[in-house]
Amino acid sequence: MASVWQNMYSMHQWILENGDKRTDPWLLVYSPVPILVVFLCYLGVIWVGPRVLKHREPVDLKLVLIVYNFTMVCLSAYMFHEFLVTSWQANYSYLCQPVDYSTSPLAMRMASVCWWFFFSKVIELSDTIFFILRKKNNQLTFLHVYHHGTMIFNWWAGIKYVAGGQSFFIGLLNTFVHIVMYSYYGLAALGPHMQKYLWWKRYLTSLQLLQFVLLTTHTGYNLFTECDFPDSMNMVVFAYCLSLIGLFSNFYYQSYLKRKSKNK
Repeated sequence: MASVWQNMYSMHQWILENGDKRTDPWLLVYSPVPILVVFLCYLGVIWVGPRVLKHREPVDLKLVLIVYNFTMVCLSAYMFHEFLVTSWQANYSYLCQPVDYSTSPLAMRMASVCWWFFFSKVIELSDTIFFILRKKNNQLTFLHVYHHGTMIFNWWAGIKYVAGGQSFFIGLLNTFVHIVMYSYYGLAALGPHMQKYLWWKRYLTSLQLLQFVLLTTHTGYNLFTECDFPDSMNMVVFAYCLSLIGLFSNFYYQSYLKRKSKNK
């Protein structure tokens, strides 16, 4: 038992000592413990919340959801702008881009937007809390919890070790998708009268799938070429995107194709 704890302590020390010194002082970055606590609290809320609210009325969150979703649109638009403009000004390559670990203004600007992207994934855990408060427990699917719960760890590792470089492409695509996605949710939150304008929900899922295909292709390309970016990170992103392609494809099939065939 002592050796197990010693190994865990050694691993923790390695994690602490081998991160990006530029981002280590930033909120939730230095140690994995805070983000692990956030994740455990997240799971706790998922388990406890529906049981506490079982015999209560759903909470009316209309105004909260309108403000939240359109705030996320603005945050996503800001991050998309920063990823796009900073990568352009720094002459980033879309095929292979090592991380610039310097403290130059552009390197720090890219690291900063990577942190905001990571922190946005923490904020997005609120999506789940809102489902629970509104008693939309059918929305608490494995896909939803898996995607939200794992993204905070993926991007904690991203901001801890590779704040820039290839990582920017993930943020660039995902923030664009989230501009569209939270616009949809914001419009839906305005009320039932907006439903006739929201016929494009299935295309939002298609856009999400396209995103994962592009990321898988981009990352896979870099696994088989000489690129000064950690293969370990590329492998994690590659495997993760494959899992999301599988899960989102199943969601698309169950929600649109299978339902359509049943209605015939």
